[in-house]
Amino acid sequence: MTEPQVSQILSVHLPGIDGLCAGCRWWWARLAPYPCYQAEWALRWDARAATRRFLDGLP
Repeated sequence: MTEPQVSQILSVHLPGIDGLCAGCRWWWARLAPYPCYQAEWALRWDARAATRRFLDGLP
């Protein structure tokens, strides 16, 4: 996966008014609590990438 793909997942899989994942409802007509598996995965991936960027910048 690339950062733009992860950003797309994070932009779609958002909490709905009812606390369910809006992206899962739109894409798969599935009622999943937020954060769903896709949102959790994308958040972890994004955190790891940010940590790598931070650590690579250290001397």
